[in-house]
Amino acid sequence: MAATEMSLMDEPDRLRVALTPIRRRLLARLREPASAVQLAAELDLPRQRVNYHVKALEQAGLIEMVEERPRRGFTERVMRATANAFLVDPGVLTPAGEESGPAGASPRDGETARVDDGFRRIADRYAAEHLVEVAAGTVREVTRMAAAADRRGVRLLTFTLEAEVRFDAPGDVHRFTDELAEAVARVAARFDTPGGRSYRLVAGGHPTPRQGAEDDR
Repeated sequence: MAATEMSLMDEPDRLRVALTPIRRRLLARLREPASAVQLAAELDLPRQRVNYHVKALEQAGLIEMVEERPRRGFTERVMRATANAFLVDPGVLTPAGEESGPAGASPRDGETARVDDGFRRIADRYAAEHLVEVAAGTVREVTRMAAAADRRGVRLLTFTLEAEVRFDAPGDVHRFTDELAEAVARVAARFDTPGGRSYRLVAGGHPTPRQGAEDDR
């Protein structure tokens, strides 16, 4: 089975396993299959050290064996990353003390609840924090669904719209947002079908970063 295109890292332990510099290098290299012997030669590292890190990545489910090759005196295992890209769930980075959800809830349930709380707490369509919360939720949901679709051998149907608008004054941003919201509501009403597959449309805007500008960093 081919590696999935994207995998969401939503468990702190898996994230800690992957974050060391050498393991990030191994994950990047293992987008293409390789053995510990090959990795050690290419990265100019002792094979024992590479084996140690490969074992840790395999135990965390970040890489998997795709082939065994008989060699003189041992069997060489060929490994590959389980995904071409690993994305970090922003919920994993919640400060200590905020990790537990309601009694009986799983860690993932708690993370989802925190995101929902964030939406309620920052109910301002013009707040940068709200845009970040929405974007984080989109990363979380789309990555999980895309990985599940990959495993089933189907394609997750999504769409993306991008545009750049130059506003003359801050008030224009508010007027533009109101008109866009009205236009989206009209188009959505035309296509909304009871019993159809529900889609979530997210529209956000932020200043285009200016190269070298201190306030954009």
